[in-house]
Amino acid sequence: MRSTRGNERVTCSQAILRGLAPDGGLYVPEQFPEFTVEEIIGMSKMSYEERATEILSRFLPDFAREELQEAIHGAYGTGFDDPRIAPLTPIDANTFSLELWHGPTLAFKDMALQLLPYLLTMSAKKNGENREIFILVATSGDTGKAALEGFLDVPGTRCAVFYPQDGVSQAQRLQMVTTGGENTHVIAVRGNFDDAQSGVKKIFGSETFAKEMDAQGRVLSSANSINFGRLVPQIVYYFSAYADLLANGSIEPGEEINFSVPTGNFGDILAADYARRAGLPVGRLICASNSNNVLTDFINTGVYDILNRPFYKTCAPSMDILISSNLERLLFSLSGNDAEKTAELMHLLSSEKRYEIDMTMRTRLNALYACGYVDEARLKAEIGRQYRENHYLMDTHTAVASAVLNDYVHSSGDTRKNVIVSTASPYKFGPAVLSAIGEDVGDMDDFACCRKLSEVTGTREPDQIKRLPELPIRHTAVCERDKMPQALLDALKAR
Repeated sequence: MRSTRGNERVTCSQAILRGLAPDGGLYVPEQFPEFTVEEIIGMSKMSYEERATEILSRFLPDFAREELQEAIHGAYGTGFDDPRIAPLTPIDANTFSLELWHGPTLAFKDMALQLLPYLLTMSAKKNGENREIFILVATSGDTGKAALEGFLDVPGTRCAVFYPQDGVSQAQRLQMVTTGGENTHVIAVRGNFDDAQSGVKKIFGSETFAKEMDAQGRVLSSANSINFGRLVPQIVYYFSAYADLLANGSIEPGEEINFSVPTGNFGDILAADYARRAGLPVGRLICASNSNNVLTDFINTGVYDILNRPFYKTCAPSMDILISSNLERLLFSLSGNDAEKTAELMHLLSSEKRYEIDMTMRTRLNALYACGYVDEARLKAEIGRQYRENHYLMDTHTAVASAVLNDYVHSSGDTRKNVIVSTASPYKFGPAVLSAIGEDVGDMDDFACCRKLSEVTGTREPDQIKRLPELPIRHTAVCERDKMPQALLDALKAR
């Protein structure tokens, strides 16, 4: 593997252990494995765990197949409420929902973060790292709890999560601040997700902080999707969706399909791109945004501009992001693996809050990616429409992908089968979903809304949501966005 900003080469276990390259770049594969159509047909007869083993053993050559099998079983063998792990549910004749929220925290982040602790601890062992691995996470809502749950009391690790104080749902906040364990820390930041994410990146880039951690017997790593160990498990469920379509006879072998992905930090949709590069027959990747539509503008114009645009707090908070970290990996690919060019663009983003890609890069981008965005009213209307017409209940983020897909199909005339990537349980956003299907929310809190949502729709309210109000709050720390390093040190002293 190599950095997007330099020539450093590392093994995949080294990349997973470090998270971020020393030059500030992200680690990417130098070569991608190639799966044949016959191999993908073979996956149609496999379980999710077996599919994961086949795919990850090719992407992660540092790890023995038996090691990966054990880790994959540990990640997916328990804790998911559907034995299929990532079930594919038909919505209409041409559209399917890839449900990635059947794990312990009810969000797609579980698909990677249940596995990452295994990959990280194995990587530490392979590289002779004996210090405590200190995981730093910035979250827009779902990554935080999934990371906390994944690393909860895992020996040799510690996990600290920063989240925007007023930028997550009530359920998301309570999921994080009620987390137990002796190795977890949760800190609210007075700012938005981009502030939290930028702060974490600055901590990773601080030699002073690294020396302080080393003196304490700790080494920093990341559970955000900047870490390749977070990204690579996500490739699996795109292959799995295709294999399921083959298994149920919805497509022919080799037939291309489209994926519509609700996109904030760009890791989820990039995993689909990486699956395509590894041989998955992908037609179009549809990048779906909410009112924070910086990615829509970038795909349409080739200009990434975060200076001259407002930031919106929406009912799809995991997409309330203006700086999409994983876009750097795509820029590296679009530039023909030009690390110098990628570093230049990222420097411009840091210094000028804006960059523009050249026509060659734009042509490559538009050959694969389509895009669109919807506002609050439109995403709520989509929740209501899908529930009325197809009796399918979706959360606010999934509704963004559904509405943008609908626009794409009507404007393009594309007749390929479509998979909507469903990223969270509707019960994580009870008030918004309940009002979207036409029910009066009134002065009900999130949990009363979830109870009513279950009553009205006949769907099951997850136990994880039911018990949240009864759990004690364990984490109350709040910091200013420029005081995050000190907040971490204070949290460590408190334990």
